[in-house]
Amino acid sequence: MDGLLLFAHGARDPSWAQPFQRIAERIAVSRPGVPLALAYLELMQPGIAEAAETLIAQGCRHVHIVPMFLGASGHVRRDVPPLIEQLRLRHGESIVWTLHPAIGEQDSVVAAMAAASLQALERTEQR
Repeated sequence: MDGLLLFAHGARDPSWAQPFQRIAERIAVSRPGVPLALAYLELMQPGIAEAAETLIAQGCRHVHIVPMFLGASGHVRRDVPPLIEQLRLRHGESIVWTLHPAIGEQDSVVAAMAAASLQALERTEQR
């Protein structure tokens, strides 16, 4: 079974996580049978290891990790791969871990952000 792990940075202010929680809620509503977890790199819980364990406990043998970062920052390039390697070492070949590109670098997200920016401009022009 495939699972989806959304992986965000984390912040001291709990309200910072609200957009990511809304994304997870939308996914859960649109794909109710897909195991889903939201994890954070720092300052918030759960971490990636705890979230991964939750998905594995639900029967996932392939975990898709989507970094919820606008770009392939130092965190995505430097911090995330060692965390995934730790998961591989812990679980061996019984679990497949797939790291996807940062969400902000995916064409559909870039298009949505461009459209939202243009909508803001259009609202201003209509005044």
